[in-house]
Amino acid sequence: MPRITAQSLMTLEAYARARKEFRARVLAHKKDRTAALGEHVTLIFEDELTIRYQIQEMLRVERIFEEEGIRDELDAYNPLVPDGSNWKATMLIEYPDADERRTMLGRLKGIEDRVWVQVAGHDRVYAIADEDMARENDEKTSAVHFLRFDLTPSCARALSDGSALAIGVDHPVYTATLESVPGALRTHS
Repeated sequence: MPRITAQSLMTLEAYARARKEFRARVLAHKKDRTAALGEHVTLIFEDELTIRYQIQEMLRVERIFEEEGIRDELDAYNPLVPDGSNWKATMLIEYPDADERRTMLGRLKGIEDRVWVQVAGHDRVYAIADEDMARENDEKTSAVHFLRFDLTPSCARALSDGSALAIGVDHPVYTATLESVPGALRTHS
C-alpha cells in the first residue's frame, strides 16, 4: 500500500483553503467505516484517506511546516495505514459522564485485546493492540486504542466471495457483537 509522503501532503496554506471540503469528504467517508459495538465502544476502520486527514489536522493545529516536524508526524501516523493484509482501527471507549468513564476505564482493563473480527467459516481474529505504546496502566485502560487485525489470505478471499463478517468484543465486563457488517467495513483496505 502507498505510504503518505511529505510531497503528497498539502501545505498549511493549501490545506486552509481546502479544509472545509476535505473535512466534509473525510467525515462522510468515516461514517461508512465506523462500527458501534454496543453503547460505549466504537471502531473506526482507518485507511489512507482517514490517516491523511489526521496528519493534515495535526500539522494545522501544531502549525508544523518544517521538514523534520512533518517527517515526525508521518513516522507517527503512517503505521496506522493498513498494508493490504490487515485492517487497522481506532477504538474509542466513550462514557459521557466523567465519573462513570473513570470507573469503567478501570473495569475495562484489557478490553483492547478482546476485540475481534470473524469471517463466516473462519476463526475469530483478535486485535493486536497499541503497537506504538502502552495505553494501559495498573489502574485503567485508555479511552483510545489503535488496533490491527491480521487477516489470512483465505479470510480475505472469503470476504471477496461474499462471506458474512461479524465484529465484536468479549471482555468479561463488556460484550457486544455486530453480526451483519455493512459494505465499506467489509472491504479489505
